[in-house]
Amino acid sequence: MTATQAAPRRPRTVMYAAIAVGIVMALLVVLLLTRKNAEERSTDSPLIGKTAPALDGKALQGEPFDIGTTDRWLLVNFFATWCVPCVEEHPQLRKLAADGAESGKVEVVSVVYGDEASDVRRFFEEKGGDWTVLDSDEGRTALDWGVAKVPESFLVSPTGVVVERFQGGVVAKDVEQIIGEFEDEAATSGATDGSGGSGGSGGGGS
Repeated sequence: MTATQAAPRRPRTVMYAAIAVGIVMALLVVLLLTRKNAEERSTDSPLIGKTAPALDGKALQGEPFDIGTTDRWLLVNFFATWCVPCVEEHPQLRKLAADGAESGKVEVVSVVYGDEASDVRRFFEEKGGDWTVLDSDEGRTALDWGVAKVPESFLVSPTGVVVERFQGGVVAKDVEQIIGEFEDEAATSGATDGSGGSGGSGGGGS
């Protein structure tokens, strides 16, 4: 009788086991997706540690830009108005530009990627942002920087050294944190180029 009564419990045990396995699999999927997104935010590039390529595009907004003439940190942002992640990223660029204007520490310059000048001008009129925006220079600028897709950004030290690359969008506070880390490292090591150590700090994710 006891064996007969215990038999019906087996399906319930199997069900609980299946639920537990399902939960574990779901957690693994979330972990992998989160890890992938974080890796896309900040990745290595052949440009890391090297002098930044020139920005020779025509200014669609603001003034022509020469990296060698600035004494601030610079975020070079490649974008397109048809790119949904670029649109989602834009408020963070506005915040970074506003914080930089207040602190005098960092500025933003955007480079158009496969877009029309009229669409770009309309985009900034509607979404805001008053930093320099350069055209694609017929794709040469993106080629020089090794840009494969947008949004993609590069953090350049005050002396023109590329120290970080971001794919998939930037977050203002993360960029500012990375700048702070490089400056702290430079102060500790006595470096004068503002780039601290090697790139790939992995601080740009959220």
